Amino acid sequence: MLSPCLVFAYGNPSRGDDALGPLLVEALGRLADSDRLPGVELLTDFQLQVEHALDLVGRERVIFVDAAASGREPFAFDRLAAEAETGYTTHAMRPGAVLAVFQRVTGAPPPPAWLLAIRGYAFELGASPTAGALANLAAAERFLLAELAVEAG
Repeated sequence: MLSPCLVFAYGNPSRGDDALGPLLVEALGRLADSDRLPGVELLTDFQLQVEHALDLVGRERVIFVDAAASGREPFAFDRLAAEAETGYTTHAMRPGAVLAVFQRVTGAPPPPAWLLAIRGYAFELGASPTAGALANLAAAERFLLAELAVEAG
């Protein structure tokens, strides 16, 4: 049986602050392993792909998590809408495009979805996450746990 909520993080752990999404899922995974994250499924990948639309089937809500090279600090949490992409590739899709594929494939509206964009600063290959990005990650984790109504202590 699918969990009603999907937290889907994406990013490249080998590119400095781009690891923020996968690092958040790693932290949440420790709670899930101790049964303190009921009703939530965690998923991570390097980037969004067209086939990820099928991961949304049967969900009541979806929270995408990614590092942001610009924008609000320490993070932004914004509602998403289905948005068709007109690009020439199915690689590196935006979350709104995944929602649009879901709608096209299933004929149903996508589940309510949000993007948790955690502010990062350096995305060089082989770099470690920066101190500022890790502080933003900690704030985003506290926020998401409250959003998911999970007791962190």
